[in-house]
Amino acid sequence: MHHQIDSLAYTNRLRYLPPSHKLGFAIALFILSYGASPLVQGAIVLWLAWWIVGYAQIPVSIYGRLLLLPMSFWLMSVPALLLGFAMTPDLGNLPSDVWQGIEVGPVYVYLSRQGWEQASGVLMRAIALTSCLYFILLTVPFVELLRVLRQLRCPSLMIELLGLMYRFIFMLAATATELVTAQRSRGGYLTWRRQLHSLGMIVSQLLIRTLENYRELSLGLQSRGFTGELRVWHGRRHQPNWRYSTEAILGCGLLVIVMGWQYAHRV
Repeated sequence: MHHQIDSLAYTNRLRYLPPSHKLGFAIALFILSYGASPLVQGAIVLWLAWWIVGYAQIPVSIYGRLLLLPMSFWLMSVPALLLGFAMTPDLGNLPSDVWQGIEVGPVYVYLSRQGWEQASGVLMRAIALTSCLYFILLTVPFVELLRVLRQLRCPSLMIELLGLMYRFIFMLAATATELVTAQRSRGGYLTWRRQLHSLGMIVSQLLIRTLENYRELSLGLQSRGFTGELRVWHGRRHQPNWRYSTEAILGCGLLVIVMGWQYAHRV
């Protein structure tokens, strides 16, 4: 999946657009999504899905699997938001937003209407914010993202650390895949006990190989005269598209107007 996402960032249909424009567009929608109502957040999710699937030509299956990640975290947090507990003698003091409930011995377990509103709001905000991050991840190569940060005068140390971390993520993923394949070919996951033993071996081997890769990378940089800054050649020229730029500006402006109208009527 990691290599596939990195490949899509280089081959998508929005590849020729300036990375600063795509980054600014995603950041603007991220800020709007954070303080918007669920209705506006849903509109942002659909709009970004059109940009990612329609304009960038990212496969729907890949984008759908990526959207399952925030939904899985949301499902794990739903019980804490929906469920409420009270002692049976205190039923008269229960909040008025009780939806459904059942007595389990001396404890009364109920579903809260306010909790459901909070859970739905958390879901829409999580999907909207994650969609903004996916737009950057799927349409902007990481090297170009580092170039934009360098243009914004970010500290060179932070940029180099980000580049090295991004490289080590792929190295760890490839190493873990090789180890799991080797263990499965030898029956390392047949029983629960062998699964735990195989998992422990993977963790230990990943640590050892990470240190070895770090040592090899350090020696390679020193042998090539590393002076504290990694320079990457950028030979691709980006061309702004006025149609996309106009749509992005008008769409963001319309979302701001809708948010202002909702806020005025709320007050």
